[in-house]
Amino acid sequence: MRRTLVALAVLLAPTVPAAPARAPLPDHVPDPAAGELAFWLGGCASCHATPVDGKRARGEDKLLLGGGMDLPSPYGTFVVPNISPHEDGIGGWSMPEFVDAMQRGVAPDGRHYYPSFPYASYVKADVKDIMDLKAYLDTLPAVPGRSADHSLRFPWSVRRGIGMWKRRNLDASPVIEFDGQDPLLERGRALVEGLGHCGECHTPRRRFGGLETDRWLAWAPNPEGEGRIPNITPAGKNVRDWSAADIAYYLGSGFTPDFDTVGGSMVAVQENLARLPADDLQAIAAYLKAVPAVE
Repeated sequence: MRRTLVALAVLLAPTVPAAPARAPLPDHVPDPAAGELAFWLGGCASCHATPVDGKRARGEDKLLLGGGMDLPSPYGTFVVPNISPHEDGIGGWSMPEFVDAMQRGVAPDGRHYYPSFPYASYVKADVKDIMDLKAYLDTLPAVPGRSADHSLRFPWSVRRGIGMWKRRNLDASPVIEFDGQDPLLERGRALVEGLGHCGECHTPRRRFGGLETDRWLAWAPNPEGEGRIPNITPAGKNVRDWSAADIAYYLGSGFTPDFDTVGGSMVAVQENLARLPADDLQAIAAYLKAVPAVE
């Protein structure tokens, strides 16, 4: 019995929610105005806004963050939670609890969040931006109601196993290292790799869902249906053929250089990015032109 207990302890140790540890929060006064930009960059409304007549919310309804959207996946169906400032959402959460959820994937009660919530990208964001985001979310309407539970197949339904997944995939270091200290590239990297979480759709995944970072932004199966999300490295057609100015214009306007328009799941992303300042769109474009080309 003693050997059995020791063996179980060894097997379960890597799954505990406590790893990785969170650094102390910085001395920062959260700014709701800056948090609004973080909100649109992160695309929070695209998933967390309560669907209207079974479709994604539009207009002011995008600020009613009651959750409830279904996210089908190879593992089963995830259901997006309420993140409004109601007690059924994140009302009453402390700032450390919010940061833990965003960057460590740990709920206030100690449970692991599934990585359908892209904390593996958010861990690369500046914690001050995360704190600003919390300040903005607290200004939005409180929406009552809790979402249904996820409906996942075994063994994915065993939430504790996410602890082992985190040890392989939760890494705060940058995906792409640049030579020198170009502020535009540094800003673009923070936007794309962190809160923008572009790699979550544009990068292929390994067997258990971790990103293949050696094929960063190269393409991936479309999580919402048939087809695939395109290559947005310099080997991809659009990034290869468009200038940085073309890319920034596309992100801000929804129009390509040949006057076509954004389509598919990118529509909601572009609508969110259009709310960012021009400097940030230019930084995203500069980053995409500078990342390693992957054929």
